[in-house]
Amino acid sequence: MKLSIIIPAYNEEKKIEKDILLADKFITEQNLSGEIIVVDDGSTDLTFQKANGARERISTSLSVIKNQKNLGKGYAVKMGMLEAKGEYLAYCDAGATVPLNNILVGLNLLINNECDIAHGSRMLAASFIRISQAKDRKFSSGVIRFLVTKLLDVPKHLTDTQCGFKIYKSEAAKKLFSELRTNGFMFEVENILRAEKNKYQIKEFPVEWICDRDSRITLLKTPWKVLLDLAQIKLMRID
Repeated sequence: MKLSIIIPAYNEEKKIEKDILLADKFITEQNLSGEIIVVDDGSTDLTFQKANGARERISTSLSVIKNQKNLGKGYAVKMGMLEAKGEYLAYCDAGATVPLNNILVGLNLLINNECDIAHGSRMLAASFIRISQAKDRKFSSGVIRFLVTKLLDVPKHLTDTQCGFKIYKSEAAKKLFSELRTNGFMFEVENILRAEKNKYQIKEFPVEWICDRDSRITLLKTPWKVLLDLAQIKLMRID
C-alpha cells in the first residue's frame, strides 16, 4: 500500500517544515510506503525554500510543486492529487490542525471498501475539538452549510464539507480532480456533487481538531470568494 499525503500551502513558511516532519514521522511509524507532496500556491514568503530544506531531515519521498502565482486552494490540492502516485491519497491543511494518526480511521474505511472517499468531520459526536473556531468563523461555517445543502443539494448527512482532511481511493481522486473546475475554497463542494453523480460513496469519520488562528481565511475577503465559488458551482454542469 502506498499513501500520498498532499499539503497545500500559501505563505506557510512558519509551519511547513513541521508539517513535513510530522507526515514523515506518521508514514515511518506506521510502516507505510508513502510520499509527501507539498504544493506551494504562489507564496510570497519562504514556503518553497523551507519545504525543500526539509528534504534532508526525512526518509519519505518528498515532492515540492511551485505555482508561480496564487491560484487558490482547490487548484493547489488538484495539482497534488494529479501528481500523486499512491493507492490512497490524503490531503490535509498546513498547520497540523488534525493529528495525522486520524488518517488511520479514514484509511480503514477505504481499505474495507466501505466508501471511495473518507471525509474527516469536526461535527460528529465522536469528534474532539481542542481549540474551537472564533465566533465569526463559526457563523460563517453555519452559513456555508446552509447554502450548500439548500442551494446546491449537498447531502445533509455530510456534516462538514470544508474540513481540510480527506482521503480518496486513487481512482476516485484522479477522476474527480481531473474534472475539477473550482480553484477556490469551495472546491470540495464541487467534488461532492461530482462524486454523487459518478456513484462514488462518501463516508465521514470523526477527527480531533485544533483551530489554526493563523489562517489565510479573512473575514473581509474570503466570504465574497466563497459566494462566487458557490454561484459558479450552481451554474456549472456537473457530469
